[in-house]
Amino acid sequence: MNKYNGKSVFKGIAIGKISVYKKGEQLVKRTRIEDTQAEIKRYKDAVSEATRQLQDLYDKALKEVGEANAAIFEIHQMMLEDDGYEESVVNIIESQNMNAEYAVATTGDNFSQMFAAMDDEYMRGRAADVKDISERLITILSGKSQSGVSADEPVIVVALDLAPSETVQMDKEKVLSFVTVEGSLNSHTAILARTMSIPSLIGTNMPLDDTVDGKLGIVDGENGCIYVDPDEETIKIMTKKKEEDDNKKLLLQKLKGKENVTLDGQKVKLYANIGNIKDLALVLQNDASGIGLFRSEFIYLDKDDYPTEEEQFTIYKTVVETMAGKQVIIRTLDIGADKQCDYFNMDKEANPALGYRAIRICLTRPEVFKTQLRALFRASAFGNLAIMYPMITSTWEVEEIKRIEQEVKDELTKENIPFGNPQSGIMIETPAAVIISRALAKMVDFFSIGTNDLTQYTLAIDRQNPKLDKFYDAHHPAILEMIRMVVENAHKEGIWAGICGELGADTELTRDFLAMGVDELSVSPGSVLPIRKIIVETDVKEYIKNSGAK
Repeated sequence: MNKYNGKSVFKGIAIGKISVYKKGEQLVKRTRIEDTQAEIKRYKDAVSEATRQLQDLYDKALKEVGEANAAIFEIHQMMLEDDGYEESVVNIIESQNMNAEYAVATTGDNFSQMFAAMDDEYMRGRAADVKDISERLITILSGKSQSGVSADEPVIVVALDLAPSETVQMDKEKVLSFVTVEGSLNSHTAILARTMSIPSLIGTNMPLDDTVDGKLGIVDGENGCIYVDPDEETIKIMTKKKEEDDNKKLLLQKLKGKENVTLDGQKVKLYANIGNIKDLALVLQNDASGIGLFRSEFIYLDKDDYPTEEEQFTIYKTVVETMAGKQVIIRTLDIGADKQCDYFNMDKEANPALGYRAIRICLTRPEVFKTQLRALFRASAFGNLAIMYPMITSTWEVEEIKRIEQEVKDELTKENIPFGNPQSGIMIETPAAVIISRALAKMVDFFSIGTNDLTQYTLAIDRQNPKLDKFYDAHHPAILEMIRMVVENAHKEGIWAGICGELGADTELTRDFLAMGVDELSVSPGSVLPIRKIIVETDVKEYIKNSGAK
């Protein structure tokens, strides 16, 4: 038995034969030609055929993985039509009297190397896209057919790398998993794999020869490894693990696609809380209706210096594209208190939970705040993005936020940079915000109640102090009454109100929240289905009548 480690793209267990995927041979001969114009026409005909193929792939992906994930094939079409790419091919044909295949291969190599050398991670990812379209053109020019998976039974596909087009063209009935030696967690292929829910690994240092081809393999997406020719004990352990996963999926399949609607017709938004892009797979796997809290502070906490506008834009854009039209609520920078970031050089505070944190940092460091807002507004042009501001205690803070938002929009307009029209909401985390929630509701599009901090500030208990656990009562009547008050004030002003704190996933309170009229619950991805089960099985009017809930 051999075990090879990689990076997990999507969790799950796959057991089956390994099939080493080999691309069609693309050995390009350098041939001198006399009629350069005829060769240029041959190249342009190939571009037309490639465009037609990519449109077919777009249509197929649209049905399987949604508009945002299918967009990669529109990007490939745009690359085919890029003036710089075409000028390079035509120039090589005309100036060197070379055949179109050679001109395309040389241009593809040059452009791929150029992208790969860039500092921006998103642009480096385009190197694989250039290779993909160049190989497609060479295949058409040489009259060869596209390579693919050929198997009589479902297999684990192992390859050096897989282009997005290759992933989409695979017969999903014949693919148990895929494992690549190269690849990136943020590549289009990885995003497609997560969307398709295919257990998969990248960056797996393993051979691509007869030592693995045709052998029994087990992909463990949970621990990021593949076993080749596993022993009986490993087969037994992993088979049991797969059965447990399959049982969990059975619950998922029964609830997946169901609307979050109670028996008496009350609709609820059931969203997920996440901290980074890696969590997107869990959001999709658990069928959340959107993302109710993307904790953007982790982008800052994971770095040694302030993240740039481009770095943030790439992350936000990836999230909204992957969610394919579902709402994504991104919370602006929320550091301070228990989340410290060294390069912010903040003074030590005796009581940091009541100190310099969240919106207070943003409003006093506008250069940091505006960088994030520019990235957020730019990303809003690519999907259903909403912006949420934490730790609001007064109306003047919201007025200042709106002023800075307008500055950012004016700057982007002046620079001809497109942006959308994102909803703007605030978190209700302090008793002060609860008391003035009616006034705040006139200024924003939605509320999201952060029950962790709201409980801490209401009960005057440090939630990080284990000695106070017996005094910490998340079900305290004051907390529940505050939630009710916020929801009522939101509805009076025509906006929606949700919960994104830990209480949102408390199944003991789900029916009470429904009775209060809470419009949205944002929970950890793993809590989505248990909460959905309660929602679809509850008659709210009957519950209010029998329990005396208001």
